[in-house]
Amino acid sequence: MNQFLHQQATNSGVRVTVAVSPSHVHLTAGVIEQLFCDHYRLHERCRLGPTQFEAEESVSLIGPKGRITDVRVIGPPRKANQVELSRTDALKLGIDAPMRAPGDLEGTPGVLIKGPRTQVALELGVIRALPHVHMNPRDADRLGLADRDRVEVLNDPDAVRILFRDVPVRVSADYRLELHLDVDGGETAGLVSGDYVLLRKCEPSESEGIGIG
Repeated sequence: MNQFLHQQATNSGVRVTVAVSPSHVHLTAGVIEQLFCDHYRLHERCRLGPTQFEAEESVSLIGPKGRITDVRVIGPPRKANQVELSRTDALKLGIDAPMRAPGDLEGTPGVLIKGPRTQVALELGVIRALPHVHMNPRDADRLGLADRDRVEVLNDPDAVRILFRDVPVRVSADYRLELHLDVDGGETAGLVSGDYVLLRKCEPSESEGIGIG
């Protein structure tokens, strides 16, 4: 019996830490060069996983109704530009950012990004990231999960209150085991970075939780 099945049988779950992230951007190497300078390399501020890091560099985002400043760049460079906003920041910018799993960028709106060198208009890539779980392949194998599986997030330690349903799992060697929320999602659930929650496979018959809208 794998760990998830055993935990379900005891009405518990797998305990993981929470990471609440303010609005941030993932950028391609080309856009980083445009915003900063030719052949530019991001400077690591703090490590977020085996390869991912919060960079020293930040940018401003400019939308139809306003701007937000000091938006942190997350490294290393990505193959596609992705801007992850909280609902509050999306409203401030005047951008109708859809709730999406990270990486699901088709049909999303764009935004103007301003750096120290110039500004770049992205045609798409702005989302409000769904609550999602990061894990590496070893953790996924241990827990009997695969990339794009779905789990429930429950309150720790009583495992009675369902905080989020239908939460996507993302598996990569670049990740560490964490539940990722934006600031608004953290406030709604009463969670901050470093808190613990419980994960388990979805049980459709159980009562509704806070949700993810």
